[in-house]
Amino acid sequence: MKNKIWIFGNRKPLKRVAAVMLTAVLLAGCGNTAQTKEAEESQLSGEASADPADSGAETASENASVQAELSGEDPAEAAISHAPAWAADAVLYEVNLRQYTKEGTFEAFGEQLETLQEMGINPLWFMPIHPIGKINRISTLGSYYSVADYTDVNPEYGTKEDFAALVSKAHDMGFHVILDWVANHTAWDNPWISEHPDWYTQKDGKIISPEGTGWNDVADLNYDNEAMRQEMIASMAYWVENFDIDGFRCDYAPGVPVDFWEEARQTLSEEKDLLFIAEDLGWVNEKLLNYAFDGNYNSKVYEALVAVSHDNKSADKLKLYMPRLAEDNFVMNYLDNHDVNSYDRTIYEAFGEGQMHSMLAYIFTAPGMPMIYSGDEIGYNKRIEFMDKDTIDWENGTGDYRELIRLLADLKKEHPALYTGEYGGTYEEPETEGRQVLTFTRTRGEETILCIFNFSKRPKEDYHLDMDLTGATLLLKGDAETYELGENIGNEKAGTEEAGNGEEDGTFVLPEHLEPWAFYIIKL
Repeated sequence: MKNKIWIFGNRKPLKRVAAVMLTAVLLAGCGNTAQTKEAEESQLSGEASADPADSGAETASENASVQAELSGEDPAEAAISHAPAWAADAVLYEVNLRQYTKEGTFEAFGEQLETLQEMGINPLWFMPIHPIGKINRISTLGSYYSVADYTDVNPEYGTKEDFAALVSKAHDMGFHVILDWVANHTAWDNPWISEHPDWYTQKDGKIISPEGTGWNDVADLNYDNEAMRQEMIASMAYWVENFDIDGFRCDYAPGVPVDFWEEARQTLSEEKDLLFIAEDLGWVNEKLLNYAFDGNYNSKVYEALVAVSHDNKSADKLKLYMPRLAEDNFVMNYLDNHDVNSYDRTIYEAFGEGQMHSMLAYIFTAPGMPMIYSGDEIGYNKRIEFMDKDTIDWENGTGDYRELIRLLADLKKEHPALYTGEYGGTYEEPETEGRQVLTFTRTRGEETILCIFNFSKRPKEDYHLDMDLTGATLLLKGDAETYELGENIGNEKAGTEEAGNGEEDGTFVLPEHLEPWAFYIIKL
């Protein structure tokens, strides 16, 4: 996309000021890219098209209008936020293409799109699709993250034409497509090794692997080399320009300088609005979120959920991690991913059967973007091989969670308070007693969603919430055994024998007895 204006500064405090500056520049007819940076301030991106008729997959002016509609803000102000509007209600799905089908090909996966669509999934995140290095390869098939060629596809998956057909089919069905990008290192037989050895980190005159990682099958890239940086950005642009992909999940993002990611994001966004997610476990470098990335991994919440599931922590520990989330952060909430599945624990080992309903409900309602990994929808209790063929056995899960995921995805799409980032609602925690029950609200405009979770294997006998629930609507509830859509639980049934827990004055009262792993999602 041409004629973009980029403004940096503190995102929230300067948002209105930045919008005024942006509008003034546009009115002045400025068509060149402008940048200003404050050394002491975190960065804020904003974009708008100087020519509303400018073509592209989604122009900045169009995106601003959608953002404004979702957020209720002035379009010029909404244009400052850089996350694409389509991601507001996104339910991300990590595709392990090699293991997804017996064939492990683009074509075979394309036949599964309807099932994912019915489950409410969008977008699709493909683990690296590039050819895998053979020199120093680990095991028989090697690591997806040992990239031998940034502008080609792994022949085991098919051809470029096959991938283009898959992306086209996915787009026609309403999906967005995100590629996993490995910028920290390459395979030892990547052409860059022989053609540009100065593009790599060297020690005693020899190219080395990333130090301190044990990743001996890859070579560390040198980001002091400007030519390498530009070629890396060009390689990313190749997939946007030729395959119309919609974003990147960037592997080991803290291992690459922040200013590279910022430059890459700015350059690539001249083509179309993209979603950028950083793999940053433990929030090693939060500066990545200032401008370059829309979100990162909510890894501390994941580990806390595992501890809660195993009765090693109480639910109130989750409260420690929520206040630090910026309102515009598209943090990724997950119960599993390729790393934890292959090397730490399966989703079943983490949460068993009894906790799955409430854990899934939590990652869909808490601030952030829910992510489902291949096999999670059947509670797959298998540590999938990472560097060998190990097809997921779709008939051998511990449960079927597709319908629950669909219901939760529908709720997220239907209720803007549950949207992600700046599009969604504020997060508050009402005063309650006890440590095992987590209660929070999400509010946007006049809509408030109340979420209650008994994150414990023990029932809660005396739960009380000092909140007027008159006229409230139960959207979804569940426990360790089951789940079901709700019905109106307000004035119509309050105080009746059918309601069972109402008062004669019409005020709805939640049941004091909460079953183990019970959850309630209520619209106030």
